[in-house]
Amino acid sequence: MPNYQGVWSLSAQYQNSTGWPVPPLAGDIGLFAGGNGTNTIQYITITSTGNAIDFGDLSENTAVLAGCSSSTRGVFGGGSPEVDRIEFVTIETVGNSTDFGDLTQGRYGLGGCSSDTRGIFAGGGNNSFNELNIIDYITIASTGNATDFGDLHESRRYLAGLSSTTRGVFGGGDPAGASTTDKIDYITIASTGNAADFGDLVEARYGLSACSSSTRGLFGGGHTGAGTSNRIGYITIASTGNAVDFGDLTTTRSTLAATSNSTRGVFGGGDSNVIDYVTIASTGNATDFGDLLASTSNLAACSNSHGGLA
Repeated sequence: MPNYQGVWSLSAQYQNSTGWPVPPLAGDIGLFAGGNGTNTIQYITITSTGNAIDFGDLSENTAVLAGCSSSTRGVFGGGSPEVDRIEFVTIETVGNSTDFGDLTQGRYGLGGCSSDTRGIFAGGGNNSFNELNIIDYITIASTGNATDFGDLHESRRYLAGLSSTTRGVFGGGDPAGASTTDKIDYITIASTGNAADFGDLVEARYGLSACSSSTRGLFGGGHTGAGTSNRIGYITIASTGNAVDFGDLTTTRSTLAATSNSTRGVFGGGDSNVIDYVTIASTGNATDFGDLLASTSNLAACSNSHGGLA
């Protein structure tokens, strides 16, 4: 092996699974984490195309968890079965996650979003198959247990979250007493309090994904109750109102995850290894990006450049 000492650190945190040294990551980095039967964290460079690369591992196999992030730190919380664990990584540094603290209540199928300072975890379900309306928040730059923020407009699991720098938005899910919902809620991230009604998705669904620029949010994929969907809808985050049709994913799928930078939204997984992307400011169908390391569902995603950080 060539000697890279003095150029890149050869400590374990900078080595991938092959043992070769990996330099600190640069640019707009998206992370996909966990999923059914795996603890793998993988990364992509959002501005390019290509297959995902191994980043490190969560502390254990975790599915239907949620992600949020600042410009430097990615945070993953919750998961099945009824996990209250929160873990974090430094996005520019490949390696395994570190314990952050605990959610106010263990749950799976929750949604996440964030500003550069505060992370939000909303909704979810527990092992008694109860849907929850809990919203928690953390200060991303620190560590410690989450704090109660307020409640969603309705209790639900398998929802998706996105954000601008000021507003968090949660859409869809599997609510109590019904298989799907088209409801969209919003909060002001820097405050606390209950969510307010925003409008409706282009179709009712759960197991969908969401991402955003600082002005526009996208909701893609999911399960309608009758079958999986490839539809993408968009909202203007600073306003309220119903989502508008954007286009279609390259494949029909649910239980996927999405991440973004200020211009591009990327959708990955969902009982597949497919990654595809769209230009957020336009409309139209998604384009192939590359592949995840393996076919994965019920995973989480975040990035160092999403709409909540602009």
